[in-house]
Amino acid sequence: MSRVWPTVALKDVLYLNLDAVKVDPAASYPIAGVYSFGRGLLARSPILGMQTTYKVLHRLHKDDFVLSQLKGWEGALSRIPDTFDGWFLSPQFPTFRTVSDRLDIHYLDWYCKRAKVWEELKRKSQGMGARRDSISPAQFLSLTIPLPPLSEQRRIVARIEELAARIEEARGLRREVYVTIGALRASAMNALFSSGENASWPTVTLGEVADIQSGVTLGRMLNGPKITLPYLRVANVQDGYLDLSIMKEVAILDTEFEKWQLKSGDILLTEGGDWDKLGRGAVWRGEIPNCIHQNHIFCVRVNTKDFDPDYLVALISSPYGKSYFRGASKQTTNLATINQRQLKAFRVFKPPLLEQEHIVAYLDDLQSKVNSLKQLQAETSAELDALLPSILDKAFKGEL
Repeated sequence: MSRVWPTVALKDVLYLNLDAVKVDPAASYPIAGVYSFGRGLLARSPILGMQTTYKVLHRLHKDDFVLSQLKGWEGALSRIPDTFDGWFLSPQFPTFRTVSDRLDIHYLDWYCKRAKVWEELKRKSQGMGARRDSISPAQFLSLTIPLPPLSEQRRIVARIEELAARIEEARGLRREVYVTIGALRASAMNALFSSGENASWPTVTLGEVADIQSGVTLGRMLNGPKITLPYLRVANVQDGYLDLSIMKEVAILDTEFEKWQLKSGDILLTEGGDWDKLGRGAVWRGEIPNCIHQNHIFCVRVNTKDFDPDYLVALISSPYGKSYFRGASKQTTNLATINQRQLKAFRVFKPPLLEQEHIVAYLDDLQSKVNSLKQLQAETSAELDALLPSILDKAFKGEL
């Protein structure tokens, strides 16, 4: 049953409580920040007084309440937990203290995690000329809040925190399941392509069975008639698929078009970059006519009577393939590359073509099931995300 509580302005139960500390150029100050969307405080790197132009900083105190004047309308406001007691924020972050016998700080904190509060602050911030979208302490204190007795406030807080803990537990389980789902295909490929399991399959080097070439180098300023063609880049080549949402074009000599033109069934393999870009592979199926590729992508062309291109991509992207490429790569800092010689030396398993096709079909079916599970997980995540706002809405209507 809904309960009717008196509504009061925050200024009647909350007051400005600034601890403005004069900045000492030689002193070090632990600096906090305030996340948007009601996510609380965050730790930033400490600064020396000489590194700021502010004359004072605001010192934080446990169980005071802090507001970002610039982003309060986006949910950047929070109770100060004991872990941030004694930390500092700039003067753009005023702090407040509750009238303790009327307003529980935790009750205020949960109340201010609601999008409706942020929307009200947004309305109050508008129309201020040069200070548009900035929340003053007076504007914040003009907000209203339903005010049950303290005992009821504490009961509501306890109930919200109990339900929020259950939601977070469900999120944790969902994350664990998501990680497990993501590992399914890699686990299956590891089982398929571990050398011990496939001792009966012959092996050959990729260089023995494939024509391998790099792509076009940008900036070729040769004389002659040129044509502009769609141009595949490293960003387009993902593990097992192509992302063609953003394509570039490049001009090359029309006499070179045939040399660089991609053909359906070509395997595209990234030469390197960050670790996650090393050895990503996908099959080109002629999705874009007259497409060429950049020099940081290898084009691997095999005889389809001997190899299924999708089988080779699966092998390349398997733990077996990734292990080879990482071991063979030339690494500089966080970048890694492979060259044609190393790529040609990669040993590939060569089961009969029909068995290759069965492996591809099995992995495709597994990927389809993984995608369905991920979609279900995404829907579950959206439902969990909607639960807490619904709980808060009921709580402050007296329905919890």
